[in-house]
Amino acid sequence: MQHAEVLTGYKKYISLTRPHTLTASFIPIFVGTAATLPFGNIRWSMFFAMLIATLLIQSATNMFNEYYDFKRGLDSKDSVGIAGAIVRNGMKPKIVLTYALVFYLIAALIGIYIAYSSSWWILVIGAISMAVGYFYTGGPFPISWTPFGEVFAGLFMGTIIIMITFFIHTGTLHIFPLIISLPIAITIGLLNMFNNIRDRVKDAASGRKTFVIIVGKERASQTVNFLLILCYLFIIVLSFTDLFASLFMLLPLLSINQYRKTVTLLKEGDLPIELIPAMAAMGKLNTMYGVLFSVGLLIYGLLVH
Repeated sequence: MQHAEVLTGYKKYISLTRPHTLTASFIPIFVGTAATLPFGNIRWSMFFAMLIATLLIQSATNMFNEYYDFKRGLDSKDSVGIAGAIVRNGMKPKIVLTYALVFYLIAALIGIYIAYSSSWWILVIGAISMAVGYFYTGGPFPISWTPFGEVFAGLFMGTIIIMITFFIHTGTLHIFPLIISLPIAITIGLLNMFNNIRDRVKDAASGRKTFVIIVGKERASQTVNFLLILCYLFIIVLSFTDLFASLFMLLPLLSINQYRKTVTLLKEGDLPIELIPAMAAMGKLNTMYGVLFSVGLLIYGLLVH
């Protein structure tokens, strides 16, 4: 069996943020910001504040995951991937938890600045989002142990982040960002599902009841394929509606080859070590689809602005 690499120095601290998952942080900010152009100007101070806060919250959530998986005995020195840094890289659990709390504190301070510059309701929504990030793996009934982990990840990291981003730029809510958030919410949820597919044997032994454990790998893989196809069909339909009516919305179709590679790797992989390339491919697909979608929105916004 191939063992995961032991990290030292600054690399083990960077690994705590789980960099391959951070695409779920910046893509919604890009999309939500690009969506503002048909309605007004981009507030760059809000863009950078929201980007930093979201990256901090996502990183802290990953650290809570690391800490509580260790506390529940789910990680060992043979843990595959970037998880298991406490037992594998010798990091003290208290240090990991402290970093997570510090990241949350900094994000909260940035959130106060964002709320002061837009609306104090942002603090309420931000606090709920941070609570979900904590209770995803923390607390007596972690969300990640239920069949709804992917839904919560897609809803809060996709739709809600895009809606907040749109609001802090424009000061209004609109159906436009809600609609365009749907494929982004799906791809972010699927990032979570790929992780659960990889860890399904270990998770089942620990008592988790994730969607993947309930339906099995084959049906979970079929669900992944169906939802990704839906994302592509979505933008095709979107590009011909009166609300969008722009062929630039079809730019995400350029990521189809990455989609094919991703679903192939998922189908062929079975053991955790074999599914790591599939997870990396899904992260790349989320990034490619999201960036192309953002570019399409930017061009559309500049044309109608």
